[in-house]
Amino acid sequence: MSAEKLKDKILYLRLRKKDKEAFVKVYNLYFDDIYRFIYFKVGNKEEAEDISSSVFLKTWDYIQNNNLGEFKSLKPFLYQVARNNVIDHYRKKSSVENLSLDHKDSRELEDEKQDVVKDIDLQRDYEEIIKGLQKLKDEYREVLIMRHVNELSISEIAESLNKTKGNVRVLIYRATKALKDVLKE
Repeated sequence: MSAEKLKDKILYLRLRKKDKEAFVKVYNLYFDDIYRFIYFKVGNKEEAEDISSSVFLKTWDYIQNNNLGEFKSLKPFLYQVARNNVIDHYRKKSSVENLSLDHKDSRELEDEKQDVVKDIDLQRDYEEIIKGLQKLKDEYREVLIMRHVNELSISEIAESLNKTKGNVRVLIYRATKALKDVLKE
């Protein structure tokens, strides 16, 4: 087991015991990833911030009420709560809004651990991928963001989507193929 997975497991066990310090660590550790995931789904910075905050509030409620379910680790649980909050957001909104990612907002999503945009060619490719993601169906966009932007494992994605690992692999393959087809156009 990697150090990161072990750390995640320990935090998760501490959360099950309603440890407030562990929750603060979880918030600091995963907020940016959850925000980025939600941002790619709603396309609006303010809404993504609100929904992200709501994810952690609901997570704390689940912890307090011992409703963490059968999840084996923390990341899948957080992503499932995030997915459900995005669905609730769209239900409340009553109409699905088109994603509107402009150059300025997408640069704010850069992961500090990565040097995503080294030069102009990379930036152009990045913008084409963002536009391509907008054209994919939601399920494909979601799985690609989880896998390639937030770097979740197949197991974590499977657990958060409530699918088998095999189904997730097929879904990632189809989503990647669909994105390649969109980018060729």
